[in-house]
Amino acid sequence: MLEPFACQPDASRGRRWPEHLSSFRSPYQRDRDRIIHSSAFRRLKHKTQVFVEHEGDYYRTRLTHTIEVAQVARTVAGVLGLNTDLAEAVALAHDLGHTPFGHTGEDAMERLMAPYGGFDHNAQALRIVTRLERHYADFDGLNLTWETLEGIAKHNGPVTGPNADKKHEGPLPYALAEVNAEWDLELSTHASAEAQVAAIADDVAYSHHDLHDGLRSGLFTEADLMDLPVTGPAFAEVDRLYPGLDRMRRRHEALRRVFGRMVEDVIAVAQNRLTAAQPKSVDDIRHMGTTIIRFSKPLFQELKVIRSFLFTRMYRAPSVMLERARVTEVIDTLFPLFLRDPSLLPTEWQADIAAAKGDVELARIVADYVSGMTDRFALQEYQRLVG
Repeated sequence: MLEPFACQPDASRGRRWPEHLSSFRSPYQRDRDRIIHSSAFRRLKHKTQVFVEHEGDYYRTRLTHTIEVAQVARTVAGVLGLNTDLAEAVALAHDLGHTPFGHTGEDAMERLMAPYGGFDHNAQALRIVTRLERHYADFDGLNLTWETLEGIAKHNGPVTGPNADKKHEGPLPYALAEVNAEWDLELSTHASAEAQVAAIADDVAYSHHDLHDGLRSGLFTEADLMDLPVTGPAFAEVDRLYPGLDRMRRRHEALRRVFGRMVEDVIAVAQNRLTAAQPKSVDDIRHMGTTIIRFSKPLFQELKVIRSFLFTRMYRAPSVMLERARVTEVIDTLFPLFLRDPSLLPTEWQADIAAAKGDVELARIVADYVSGMTDRFALQEYQRLVG
């Protein structure tokens, strides 16, 4: 039973290209399944978060991160009476537009694409699911529902208008502008509660697993986490309940408590805010003027302390910065190389290159190719073409 403010499958705004309804799957289940079977989703296996793909088999990749986000999204959406299939679909698609080498690669692509309309991974995810996936006979892309596209575009909040985040100031990323010109995604409003759940699930998942990965890498220790909010009390509780527990079990028990604290906080806050607001429809959620799914203020402040710690000790650790410089060189070399000589791109890309009108269109095709690479393939291409 879905709440009245949930996205109802039979009330979907449909698809850009009309299709017959499935006899056994809802529109959002079909969206989820198409995302899972896409080429871009499979490539997430060899795209990384913080550590480069070859650095260790135990670190999260974009794929394992995405699965964790989808699990949290389904849990939270289910408790709140939302559409779990839509929340899962948005969660599974939210990182499709990421470059190789995590945010390091994205920083490089943003800089390189600045003269050609910029680069944004959320906008690139839309470009992938509306244009670049080419498997179906009747259309380019995956022909996802309006609600899933809306969730991909603005799960982090409005992109235009007075409620937009300041980072969205200026012209829209071209990939987002093109999709929105064809089908208005109402970028000045908030997304559905399901998309907001996917966004907070992303925060929960990476806050949890970056602690795991940082400990495993040796960039910091459990003793360091004892001095932080949320993590310190979690380790103290484990020590009280299980004195003398071995290190790996102690770590797991503490961090799963951190994970649980975040999920429980999100659910409690959402239930309170929904009870107070009494939204009667999904459009009430969209026009509320604020995010309905969020952390409580106390926990949000505590998580800011943890993220500041992770930024210093993990994301900007000397060993990570050294690798950031190395992989930035890979992107900085491959992009202009392909731009100067697009014949180096595979045969299946040559028709698009031939049809490109001017330097801007060509650069965007090259950006599609480079941003779609996995860590492994980018390193291989760099070795093959540059040595």
